[in-house]
Amino acid sequence: MRVTILDYGAGNLHSLEKALCCAGATVAIESDPRLAAATDVLVLPGVGAFSTAAEHFAVDREYLHETIAGGLPTLGICLGMQLLFDSSDEGPGRGLGVIPGSVEKIRAARIPHIGWNSVSLVPSRRTTAPIETAYFANSYVCRPADESVVVAWTSQDADEFPAAVRVGNTLGLQFHPEKSSRPGVRVIEHFLTEVAL
Repeated sequence: MRVTILDYGAGNLHSLEKALCCAGATVAIESDPRLAAATDVLVLPGVGAFSTAAEHFAVDREYLHETIAGGLPTLGICLGMQLLFDSSDEGPGRGLGVIPGSVEKIRAARIPHIGWNSVSLVPSRRTTAPIETAYFANSYVCRPADESVVVAWTSQDADEFPAAVRVGNTLGLQFHPEKSSRPGVRVIEHFLTEVAL
């Protein structure tokens, strides 16, 4: 299976590439959104600023939106998950709008939200491999217009927010599976196996 990581200036690409290879994928890193979308699975990586990433694919935004919404299996991680939404309070720029909603600052006393935290899967919507704890590194969180897309929750202080969302062949993870040890790699493996069927 060909998996392409879209490089829009986000960090952590190489540890993500390693995790994808451990999950059995053949991985490429591509900065051109149109070339990146010519793949079996597209990965939108995390670590970075919303505005910078959105600016990188602004010219090809509609193309990426149509390609992902049209069924290209896509995995969005941390910032990559946030880019699946319409907009972010972090700064200007339009997200891909694959999932209606916005991205807001965490409503918590302790920001950023960094480290291991619990993940609560929604039993009726379990479309990710079981994972009880995962590694997070974020100051902003997704607020979907329709919470039926949420397949897992987490919280920081009193703020509960999506740990994972799913729409069709698109899975967004607020946590970093590549930093979440073997259970995180299993989440990637499960997704790749599912979309390959």
